Amino acid sequence: MKRRLPEPRVTPTPEALFLGRRKFLKGVGQGLGALSLASAFPLLGSAADPVAPAKSPYAPRLNPAFPPLADRRLTPAAVAGRYNNFYEFTTDKASVARLAAGFPTDPWTITVGGLVEKPFSIGIEDLMARFPAEERIYRMRCVEGWSMVVPWDGFPFAKFIDYCKPLSAARHLRFVSFNDPKHAPGQRDTSFPWPYYEGLRLDEARHDLTLGVTGVYGKPLPMQHGAPFRVVVPWKYGYKSPKSIVSIEFVAQQPPTFWNDLAPDEYSYLSNVDPRVPHPRWSQETERDIGNDDLRIPTLPYNGYADQVASLYKS
Repeated sequence: MKRRLPEPRVTPTPEALFLGRRKFLKGVGQGLGALSLASAFPLLGSAADPVAPAKSPYAPRLNPAFPPLADRRLTPAAVAGRYNNFYEFTTDKASVARLAAGFPTDPWTITVGGLVEKPFSIGIEDLMARFPAEERIYRMRCVEGWSMVVPWDGFPFAKFIDYCKPLSAARHLRFVSFNDPKHAPGQRDTSFPWPYYEGLRLDEARHDLTLGVTGVYGKPLPMQHGAPFRVVVPWKYGYKSPKSIVSIEFVAQQPPTFWNDLAPDEYSYLSNVDPRVPHPRWSQETERDIGNDDLRIPTLPYNGYADQVASLYKS
């Protein structure tokens, strides 16, 4: 029987969060985009927003090819850290950070297998040392009809693919997230097919926009954002950017994916942001800009990255 999926939460931002955001924005002022992101958002490292502990200095520099967006303001870190989808912990966005705060991420190992020259495993510290992070500012669009602008810290995922040395038969990547119901209460709901699994075509994963992410707002990833390692694919709906990855497999055939298996008529394998194509239960023409007065704005094709990625889908 097909699972009935929860309706997206479209309720207004809670008053306490809204008032806190207004106070925060007033203090920061209109010149936010020109500031150093790490210093502009000190709240991410406060007791209110748990951050994965850093073993060494973590100070990614902004890649000038991905500067602050001319048409959008950054989502304040304190807001982005308190509005998260992470069903492994809960379906309540406002509770994810609290429930995820104590999740163990040390040690953390990522296994790589399938169609590669030699399967291997790599620890998160080795991964971060081998692939230094840079800062990129991306739009993020959720299939539920809301969006943010987030400064992710990470490395071009194509560099990691080259390091894996895939065989010529590899055409797709399959990602698997953690499975730990002891520490992730949402995974005790066995009606979901845990652990989370996603997939990308190899050419999508190799694209320069695809980022292997180890931090956000100049700090190592907190758990609610997918610590300690995730992938971000900014022209696709957010669920195509798998969090807390423990396994990557190179495969020849298109792999099954979590939401496509649950509701194939609602969540396609490609899931490119397209305002012309409605979700079966709601329009995708507009989105709610979380953290910036929750204004409703038009959704852009490919989430604003059409010039870079539309050629991938000409066929």
